[in-house]
Amino acid sequence: MKTRSLLIAVLSTLLTLSMLLAACAPAPTPTTAPATTEPATQPATEQPTEAPTEAAPVTITFWHAYNADTEGKYLDETIIPAFEASHPNIKVEAVNVPWDPFRRKLLIALSGGTAPDLARVDIAWTTELADTGALANLEDQIPDFATYKDLFLPGPLSTNLYQGKYYGLPLDTNTRVLAYNKAMFTAVGIQNPPTTIDEMLADCAKIKALGPDVYCFADGGTYGWAVLPWIWEFGGDVTDVAKTTSTGYYNSPQTASAYQFLKDGIDNGYFHPGMAGGGVDQWGGMGKGQIAMILEGPWFPPAFGQQFTDVQFGLAPVPAGPTGSISVVGGEDIVLFKQSTHKAEALEFMMYMLSEDVQLQMLSVGQVPVLKSAIDSDTVKNHPYIGIFLEQLKTSKARLPHPNWNKIEQIMSNTGAAILSGQVDIQTGLDDAVVEIDKLLPIQQ
Repeated sequence: MKTRSLLIAVLSTLLTLSMLLAACAPAPTPTTAPATTEPATQPATEQPTEAPTEAAPVTITFWHAYNADTEGKYLDETIIPAFEASHPNIKVEAVNVPWDPFRRKLLIALSGGTAPDLARVDIAWTTELADTGALANLEDQIPDFATYKDLFLPGPLSTNLYQGKYYGLPLDTNTRVLAYNKAMFTAVGIQNPPTTIDEMLADCAKIKALGPDVYCFADGGTYGWAVLPWIWEFGGDVTDVAKTTSTGYYNSPQTASAYQFLKDGIDNGYFHPGMAGGGVDQWGGMGKGQIAMILEGPWFPPAFGQQFTDVQFGLAPVPAGPTGSISVVGGEDIVLFKQSTHKAEALEFMMYMLSEDVQLQMLSVGQVPVLKSAIDSDTVKNHPYIGIFLEQLKTSKARLPHPNWNKIEQIMSNTGAAILSGQVDIQTGLDDAVVEIDKLLPIQQ
């Protein structure tokens, strides 16, 4: 009986609780408007709402090889903070990769699925990366690309075109001009920089009198960036215009004359022998009064001036050869990788870097703008040294825009080093080189 009484008590308690809960529960919302307009006897009570949680900023990665002391520092301390302030939903992780291992590190990251969102790459790399399928086609990413691309200088823009599509945009452009140590010129009675190769050689004879360890000219090696200006000035080239053959071009008499000029310079003690291999500390040599002339880009004045504050230097066009004063077009493109999982945010940063304001800001550390509007601005027109580079760009040429350029350039580097060090005669070296270069020219469609 006690058990039965206990059960009845429990059921009674549950029934009472259910009635109380039913009384407290809100009435169901009617599917149609109520028939009466009289107010409810109990006012509705607003339920407190939680504040929405702000999404964490998206982080994008940007690889580059800016000079750490000037360009990279300005990027980290000025450009990126300003971008993040105006784009609080985006953080930029800028990774400064040393130039020499940059391409190899990038290719390794691509193969491992760890590529950055964006990268500032050499203009000679863009077609190679596009050929591998690593880059996003910007015509698919930017809705008004057909109009947007017309804002850029056509030369730098063309380095991003591969098989009819654009896989990047120019970020900066440059070329090389003659930089010379004014004190060394004055010491031997040279009043003005040489305007021709013949004048350059005459000046070299005077400078050599300063001592056996003093050199008239130096460059970093025998890669394309170093030797192409001389090859073009003597009338030679690497391939035909269509990039179908190197035979008859890289082994032409004109190209051979360019290598003869360089070899004679080394043999006569005018040019630094490190050009043939082993490397040359060009800036250190000029700063210490051991090298009178080098070829350098627009990053040179601010960076060299910061490193060697007491050294006076001048800038002039590359001394002209038989076909005139010709230099090499350099510069970097900014590219978006297919592996990026934050393409929209990466494009925001790309557009910011390509804005006229940022382009002109980067000019302060030697980066030549690629926007037509920036080039036409008063900032550029009144700049203390950028004019000589813009003038040289009018007669400068681009390195071979080919997916296999890096392999072709390696053949040129090896050939040049062998020639300048006397391991092979000029014509034999060039004849052997074109056989290997011709194998690399066909592109699979």
